[in-house]
Amino acid sequence: MAIGKQEVLAWLEALACVYAENRQYLTDLDAAIGDADHGSNMDRGFAAVRAELAAREPADIRKTLETTAAILIRTVGGAAGPLYGTFFLRAGAAADGKAELRAADVVALFEAGILGVQQRGKAAPGEKTMVDALLPALAAMRDALAAGGGLTAVLEQGAAAAEAGMRATIPMQARKGRASYLGPRSVGHQDPGATSSFLLLRAVVDTWRA
Repeated sequence: MAIGKQEVLAWLEALACVYAENRQYLTDLDAAIGDADHGSNMDRGFAAVRAELAAREPADIRKTLETTAAILIRTVGGAAGPLYGTFFLRAGAAADGKAELRAADVVALFEAGILGVQQRGKAAPGEKTMVDALLPALAAMRDALAAGGGLTAVLEQGAAAAEAGMRATIPMQARKGRASYLGPRSVGHQDPGATSSFLLLRAVVDTWRA
């Protein structure tokens, strides 16, 4: 299965639905260790993405992802806006000149986006952030591709690793962001950024499954 612009638009539409449906869930997670606004921020940002892309459909995959990045940076509050904006900006650059994406292209797209998030946030694994879901997802996607897996296998293994990484944040003590101010009291809570990252991967599996 090849991924074209319409499939990318379908993924972004799915994300708008996913973050609307999980707004309260993400807010509740963030209330325990943050500002209680991650759910509303993600919902607002992707609702804005949906509206903009419906009003003015971009020319290609790169422009679609770059437009998404610009809207998220502008509309999503807190650290999530710049981080998710960086993800989509770098992913767009990785898709430059491509009308269709094969499995290897999709892995390259996620690699660029995820490493961009890590660079922007200066986060390392084990610090209770979104990279605790994203980096395992990237490793699993690379492994699946190297083993000869097709797009569905690559995405499903990435999402499964992201889910495991998300759950692994529960016993961690936060070392970054507002949650780090809580010190040991941040232990026992699932990281909201890791959770929204898993939801992003889960949505792409559900949308692009062959």
